[in-house]
Amino acid sequence: MMVAMLRILTLALTLALPIPALAQTVAFGGIKGDSSAPVEITADQLEVNQDTGQATFTGDVLVIQGDMRLNASVLKVDYGSGDASQVQTITASGSVVLVSPSEAAESDAAVYDVPNGNLVMTGNVLLTQGQNVMSGQKLTVDMDTGKGQMDGRVRTILQPGGSK
Repeated sequence: MMVAMLRILTLALTLALPIPALAQTVAFGGIKGDSSAPVEITADQLEVNQDTGQATFTGDVLVIQGDMRLNASVLKVDYGSGDASQVQTITASGSVVLVSPSEAAESDAAVYDVPNGNLVMTGNVLLTQGQNVMSGQKLTVDMDTGKGQMDGRVRTILQPGGSK
């Protein structure tokens, strides 16, 4: 489906037809999470607050799960009430970079709603899929299905024949 959509958009660009770009649905083959894979987090510092159920990692934070890598300046992990093993949200800020084997996304901040499997990246979002590039202000991805949407004055640069 993504290849067909890219071919149609490439044809439209080739014919110099304007493409309205306020929101664009995209498929993310590589940005799909494997929630069963172990998570490794490294950082310069970790602060845990038992009262609030929050852990804050700071300084060159790297999160690895399966083939996914996330870098940020700060990463906050909020646990479910009363159960420190149930992560509710993960919030990354400060030059957030999410990389999979086939895609990379950058933003100012990101929030991952773990129980619902939704990732929202906000602020100067840049998504690279092979030679194709898309930018906007908000990227929402369903980590279970890999389906997503880019919002906020979306700009897309497609390379003809770039995604076969």
